[in-house]
Amino acid sequence: MSDNWIVQNLNSALETWNEKLSEIWTLLSQDPEKFKGGTIWDVMNTVNGALKGIGYGLLVLFFAVGIVKTCGSFADMKKPEHALKAFIRFALAQGAVKYGMELMTAIFSIVQGIISTIMKKSGMTGGNVTQLPEAIVEKVESVGMLESIPLWIVTLLGSLLITILSFIMILTVYGRMFKLYMYTAIAPIPVATFAGEPTQSIGKNFIRSYVGVCLEGAVIVLACIIFSAYAASPPAVGSADMSAVTVVWEYIGELVFNLLILVGAVKASDRIVKEMMGL
Repeated sequence: MSDNWIVQNLNSALETWNEKLSEIWTLLSQDPEKFKGGTIWDVMNTVNGALKGIGYGLLVLFFAVGIVKTCGSFADMKKPEHALKAFIRFALAQGAVKYGMELMTAIFSIVQGIISTIMKKSGMTGGNVTQLPEAIVEKVESVGMLESIPLWIVTLLGSLLITILSFIMILTVYGRMFKLYMYTAIAPIPVATFAGEPTQSIGKNFIRSYVGVCLEGAVIVLACIIFSAYAASPPAVGSADMSAVTVVWEYIGELVFNLLILVGAVKASDRIVKEMMGL
């Protein structure tokens, strides 16, 4: 472990990045029920249960609106095929409201199985993929006091950028987790729209959006795996004849560029899912 301040500063920034990458890996493999000890899930479960009463009320409303709009007259409603179709729709919508939590948990479990398979088959683990090359350490340690001043500036800027990118990436993953909780809590309201044929598109869009949020995890995992494989070949250090400032600047520049690609892929995971799946 080097006692040089510049090397320690760079290592500290890279450690922060690796820690956040490892935290992302853990978050994506964790069920919402166990996140933070399950406290948030319990609250969302309570909210979901409280909204079921409103969902049942809206169920009747949407059903009535659907009957009025799809049947031209009372005589149409008396037809067996219309009555049976309306009864089946109402029963299915009622079941969706009642067992909405179980439905969403099942969808999440299926997608989580996909994510777990990707993680296992990749053979990679989160974190510890970005390390400071020994050539950089030796170059920095050989610099005198006066020549180290510009190195401090370059190192501070690079470390700041790496730290900022780390937090932007982890915030995106936490945002996905929060969206899962929000969808789970409010589910009875949009699911109730399945009771009416004119309003069923709201419920379909809700389910599609929820599946899309779940699949964001798969895209984020793939982005991290690609980056881990890419980071196995570290940025070029430069020739031995180059000054320490130039070598460090080129290394940080290429490293930040690589990290920007990963952060961009993570932040664009929702758009990628929409483009791939149309969700």
